[in-house]
Amino acid sequence: MSTLDHTLEPEAREVRRLEVITGTGRRRRFSEDFKVQVIEETLMAGAVVSEIARRHGLSPQQVFTWRRQARQAAAGTRSAVPKFVPAIVEVAPPTSIGARHRHKRTCHTDQISGLIEVEIAGTTVRIGHGADTKMAAVIIRALKADP
Repeated sequence: MSTLDHTLEPEAREVRRLEVITGTGRRRRFSEDFKVQVIEETLMAGAVVSEIARRHGLSPQQVFTWRRQARQAAAGTRSAVPKFVPAIVEVAPPTSIGARHRHKRTCHTDQISGLIEVEIAGTTVRIGHGADTKMAAVIIRALKADP
């Protein structure tokens, strides 16, 4: 009978060694420092991830997962920074009682309302109520472009 023939009854053989595994296997836990070290090695010029993983006893998939998580964490910290400039509202100093009676209240509010102040590279531009928007945009672009 050839060794390729399949039978339902295997030949009786003597069992020489029996290994019993008790308990469940645990996942290996790696410190953040170790993960960073492995990721930094993979970022070197000419590095091969599978070789680095093999050297540390890891699978390449695990190393690629660590790299992806590091990228996502870095992207998350960048997006946490607000993408706007804080507005600073300055209240005009109160005028004297005599001056209040001389001017109409609407004149004073017209001077303050609609005032936009932009500071770029140490230069301050104040855009008042009713200013031409195209002209203001041209001025701001010119200030941004000036080195």
